[in-house]
Amino acid sequence: MAADGPALDLAVQYALARAGLPGRAQLRRWARAALAGPASATLRIVDEDEGRTLNRDYRGKDHATNVLTFAYGGTPPSGDIVLCAPVIAREAMAQGKPLEAHYAHMVVHGMLHLQGYDHEQAADAVTMEAVESFIMRRLGLPDPYAAIDGRQSP
Repeated sequence: MAADGPALDLAVQYALARAGLPGRAQLRRWARAALAGPASATLRIVDEDEGRTLNRDYRGKDHATNVLTFAYGGTPPSGDIVLCAPVIAREAMAQGKPLEAHYAHMVVHGMLHLQGYDHEQAADAVTMEAVESFIMRRLGLPDPYAAIDGRQSP
């Protein structure tokens, strides 16, 4: 393990205009904050059409979603994380969250999926949400679930 945390091989792709989107350094900081060990990932920020196509083709859901993680397993874990910029922006506005904080949460969420976390079962969701909240607070950002269940944010 390196002095600044586990090794992260991260490629960042912007499939739409970068204006208003988080920069590579921010994305890397958020991804690294979620690492329990070394990992390799491609982080791709897409528009609604690509997000919808991927969600439909791989999950059978015909709508764009905020984040998709394609975990390929292996040691270290590797995969692709897709962030849908328009969905994330709409959610941040609807939830009254700073856009930067919502992007950070989606990156953390995707990185946790890459490392095997899941939220399909209630007990797993509680665990994953607790880890997400801890990481977000460590980043100095609001607890993403505070508005939902009354938790205290920093």
